[in-house]
Amino acid sequence: MQRFLARRLVHGVIILIGLSILMFTLLVLTPGDPVELMAASNPDIRPEDVSMLRKYYGLDDPMYVRYFKWIRSVLKGDLGYSRTYGTPVTKLVVDRLRNTLTLLATSVAVAFTVGVTAGVYSALHQYSAADYVVTVAAFAGLAMPVFWQGIVFILLFAVWLPWFPAGGMMTPGVAPGWPMFLDRLWHLVLPVSVLATSGMASWTRYMRSSMLEVVRHDYVRTARAKGNPERVVIRRHAMRNALIPIITLIALSVPGILNGAVLTETVFSWPGMGLLLFQAVLGHDYNVAMAVLLFLALMTVVFNLLADLAYGLADPRIRYD
Repeated sequence: MQRFLARRLVHGVIILIGLSILMFTLLVLTPGDPVELMAASNPDIRPEDVSMLRKYYGLDDPMYVRYFKWIRSVLKGDLGYSRTYGTPVTKLVVDRLRNTLTLLATSVAVAFTVGVTAGVYSALHQYSAADYVVTVAAFAGLAMPVFWQGIVFILLFAVWLPWFPAGGMMTPGVAPGWPMFLDRLWHLVLPVSVLATSGMASWTRYMRSSMLEVVRHDYVRTARAKGNPERVVIRRHAMRNALIPIITLIALSVPGILNGAVLTETVFSWPGMGLLLFQAVLGHDYNVAMAVLLFLALMTVVFNLLADLAYGLADPRIRYD
């Protein structure tokens, strides 16, 4: 196990370095730069000022020199300074991370609860009308892109039926305490519904397949033959074993849901990491964009490692030596 962990950690570091080089290159090659934006928004900036600013931000340095300056700063624990927000990037990312984790945790909890429940019910009522409804809904959820679904939900439930706010995180002027908590939940409904749909749909399909396979095993028939109530057989013997492959799937799906949060936060103006990345790319704020992209890459590596570990713990046939 220790050798496996050491090998995976080394692989993870190599992957992160490779991804950081790729992401930095793509950002630098994006047309425009911060000084061009400054000059476009302020006609009083003179050409000599532009040259001075380009030298100050290091924009005239070769790409590899800029990358090594950035990675050396990151290794010292300094993510740089945000030119757009006028604050250290570390503080900016920490502030936004809390909002993103709130959205992500709520979405995963909703997707897991609804997906597992619907998958079990669908498997236990195979070929019934409810099974077909759940199957069609799951395929529809898998087929709908997050961005398109977000716009449709805003039109349906914020414009035509004004039940929920179209964006933002809270209503200005709401009193602290329970009114503020309920207001946050009200603003969470639409973004969580959109972000949870994909995970909910895929987990429903996997849970249904896993349950159909498990209920045919001998130990489930033996549990029924012993006279155990059906709910005990399903909950204690079938559902517990059917959840084993789902645990691995959830760990692998979390990075995808986190990446989906980038689009969801942009559509619903949710002040999290995704909206921060979108605004940073538009404003050529390289330090902020690289910090958010590096965080997403780190989460992908970590959750893949957790998925492998969970799979080994759930299945004793897997050995890491």
